[in-house]
Amino acid sequence: MGDLDNKRIVLGLSGGIACYKTAELLRRLQDQGGVADVVMTDAATHFMTPTTFQALSGRPVYTSAWDTRIPNSMAHINLTRDADAILIAPASADLIAKLAHGLADDLLTTLCLARGACPLLVAPAMNREMWEHPATQRNIRQLADDGVIVLGPGCGDQACGETGDGRMLEPHQLLAELIAFFQPKVLSGRHVLITAGPTAERIDPVRVISNRSSGKTGYALAQAAREAGATVTLVSGPTALPCPWGVERISIESARQMHAAVMQHTGQADIFIAVAAVADWHVANAADHKIKKWKARHRPARPHCSSPPTRTFWPRLPPCPMAPGVSVLRPKQKICTSTRPPSDVAKASRCWLAIWPRTPWKARPPPSFCSTITVPTRNPNCINCKRHGP
Repeated sequence: MGDLDNKRIVLGLSGGIACYKTAELLRRLQDQGGVADVVMTDAATHFMTPTTFQALSGRPVYTSAWDTRIPNSMAHINLTRDADAILIAPASADLIAKLAHGLADDLLTTLCLARGACPLLVAPAMNREMWEHPATQRNIRQLADDGVIVLGPGCGDQACGETGDGRMLEPHQLLAELIAFFQPKVLSGRHVLITAGPTAERIDPVRVISNRSSGKTGYALAQAAREAGATVTLVSGPTALPCPWGVERISIESARQMHAAVMQHTGQADIFIAVAAVADWHVANAADHKIKKWKARHRPARPHCSSPPTRTFWPRLPPCPMAPGVSVLRPKQKICTSTRPPSDVAKASRCWLAIWPRTPWKARPPPSFCSTITVPTRNPNCINCKRHGP
């Protein structure tokens, strides 16, 4: 199943070199289960042919308001009545001006005027000077006031050789925006902080202590939260995953860096979700140069320190009366996937800033962590030392 199952989209194209990107957007849209009716202006046919989009969509492509393939010859009415949304990509400066002033001199502008309650999304694509022109900015503001959703534009190299704002968003970005548009905005106005991926504790510039966490869970949660309308900050360890569109990613490497990033942003977060796979230990005196193998017998011992305690943050949080495993700092809330009891702290430390049910804590105080442990020295107050010995 795709995110756009049973969704019918009217995909409009106006004149612009970015029309070539729309072909990929059409295929990605279909991969998600959507169905698209393509409508092209006369200018758009100079960049891409209707035959291309008919072959990709498997459906007729409409270019004229006088198309006789529709029984009543009212394509501008019939195309939008059963559509879930109209997406115009690219939307040229000329088309934006027509939409802002209610002009209807071709099929695409006419169906936009006759769309009724069908949502309209536009992805501007033009030269940077055209985008920055006061007339274009007035037209964009007018469209926003009329309830039109403006996607982008992006910033980067343009076909004319210049660089700046006005570049149409990439197909995967437009697809992400379209999918997010159909999701219920249950987190609108909320700020969600999420940790994801592994951490890597440096031994020397070449070697690290890490794990095989892919980060997929955290990244999927970040994407879902963003689609639900939240502002998302993702604190991520080293992964090969692309950052979800619209999500702010803070890239870190070590557990201490993750701890610092989380503590820096918790004050602004309404919801905190911790799914990163954080290392339990780090090397206290990591080497500045690669440790040579031939020096292995003579290299100094590497004392290890525990990573920041998993409950550093929680003593100030009152328990949530609604559910175990959740603590609330009114009006903010903190969420974690771990429900392991405090007696299993050594294992639970792999779940960053984990929260356990509060009830057992009242009966038995939580065991203490040792802030620094040097192997083979044994700390009698450290639960890890008690369990595993020196």
